Amino acid sequence: MNFRPAPARDDPEMNLIPLIDVLLVILIFLAASTSFTQMRQLQIALPEASAQALEDDTPISLAISQEGLYALDGEYVGGERDDTLAQALRKAAHGRESIALRINADAQATHAAVVRALEAARLAGISRVHFTTLARP
Repeated sequence: MNFRPAPARDDPEMNLIPLIDVLLVILIFLAASTSFTQMRQLQIALPEASAQALEDDTPISLAISQEGLYALDGEYVGGERDDTLAQALRKAAHGRESIALRINADAQATHAAVVRALEAARLAGISRVHFTTLARP
């Protein structure tokens, strides 16, 4: 017979203190690295538009090439200076009331070439300017 007492068995214990410490450090790190910025949006009221029929009076067509050359109603116009282009626009609009200018600019045309055309239209007294675009498929 075995009268010796059985060896004492220690039940394994899980120590939660280190786990809580690690989670607390992670929580502090996340709170410190989070930015608390507010996203602001502009409150705007968009205008409403309705389609109108085109007028009988056809607009003046100004084409701007990739190189910055101008063609007014299919004829080359020297547009090195604003007043030269404005004079050509005045001549094309002579005798027509409330004329519109349609700008057909190449996609690779410089911004300066288009702004020069807008400035020439202003100098010529043309206030209605339209841009021709291609519709996306």
